[in-house]
Amino acid sequence: MADKNTVNVGFEKQIWDAACVLRGNMDASEYKGVVLGLIFLKYISDRFEDKHKALVAEGDGFEEDIDEYTSEGIFFVPSGARWSDIASKSHTPEIGVVIDNAMRAIEKENKRLKDILPKNFARPELDKGRLGNVVDLFSNIKMIEHGSEKDILGRTYEYCLSMFAEQEGKRGGEFFTPSCIVRTLVEILQPYKGRVYEQRCLGLIQFKERYA
Repeated sequence: MADKNTVNVGFEKQIWDAACVLRGNMDASEYKGVVLGLIFLKYISDRFEDKHKALVAEGDGFEEDIDEYTSEGIFFVPSGARWSDIASKSHTPEIGVVIDNAMRAIEKENKRLKDILPKNFARPELDKGRLGNVVDLFSNIKMIEHGSEKDILGRTYEYCLSMFAEQEGKRGGEFFTPSCIVRTLVEILQPYKGRVYEQRCLGLIQFKERYA
């Protein structure tokens, strides 16, 4: 069966190309956290909105019940922090504050994310016009349409991290281990079952391989 992590990178490149609008004169190490934070926010918002629409269609009034989401491993995104709310203010001077507040609201509703999400979008040196343009571009990309597998976020992060590493001239050696190296190490270790985690791929995007 084809490897879904490596064969089709069209979607991941689309995300990367959109994120590059933000860069301008910023160093890769500076805008890395901003871009990865936006990708995560867009992903959890897409998953939430998909489930929200399904609950509305059922008509039982449970669309704002947090348990309906967490029971399926979906992060609850409160009103005001959803991507549609952010997109509606993409070209206002306050867009950075809007995103920071959205991150805080999501952390408050999802204890697993406490003190994890980036909240530095309002800083003066981040061009708000470019930030708004990236929000617009991301709004036209529905991540979950490219696969319902749990690895869709990991695939996107992995691709973007490899591109960041390349642009920083480190070729992934300092903070990112290319998946081909990880797979080689896993083959050498020859685990019989469970998962292998590559910690330098960051907490939210730990590399996984399943073995029978």
